[in-house]
Amino acid sequence: MITLDGVSKSYRTANGYRVILDDVSILLPTDRHIGVLGRNGAGKSTLLRMISGEEEPDTGKITRRARVSWPLGFTGGFHPALTARENLRFISRIYNSDIEEVTAFVDDFAELGDYFDMPISTLSSGMRARLAFGLSLAMRFDFYLIDEIVSVGDYWFRAKAQAEFDRIRNESGMLLVSHSPATIRKFCDTGLVLRNGRLVMFDALEDAIDFYLDDD
Repeated sequence: MITLDGVSKSYRTANGYRVILDDVSILLPTDRHIGVLGRNGAGKSTLLRMISGEEEPDTGKITRRARVSWPLGFTGGFHPALTARENLRFISRIYNSDIEEVTAFVDDFAELGDYFDMPISTLSSGMRARLAFGLSLAMRFDFYLIDEIVSVGDYWFRAKAQAEFDRIRNESGMLLVSHSPATIRKFCDTGLVLRNGRLVMFDALEDAIDFYLDDD
């Protein structure tokens, strides 16, 4: 279970403050596939970063009672001067994961070849994305955070990534952020709508989609 207790978040803009969350309290079950719908700019990615712990709320508290991932495919945790292999070892220690198991999986999955032992700063953006995606899948979380569906690499790599994504859906809960009802229908079984600083949860997925589409 993930608990948001009186959480507020806003940003200063040229036209004043933009409110993302306004004193929101809600329980998110970590055994469900939850879709988060909201218009572009509503703050969906900010919500994901706060739940992951990457970003703090202005007020309130977020409690995680499960092993929660960082946003799937997030590359910001890599040290640019370390090699891909060294980064994996460092992150595996932080998450108390088997270093050799994680390294073997990501080495095979990311298909970096000789670049696996080169500094992150020398890798292309596509290589870093494949590395980050593979690491996210190798760590085995109870609850995955996903900002849209990650699509990197060629046809064969995307097919392999889709198979792994299907595996984690069968084994774990997830929170999938999207502005596409079709994507939410495909991957989720319950829905949240982020609108005007409010986060509204619906047990019936179609009710969430109807509420989102009725935003005039």
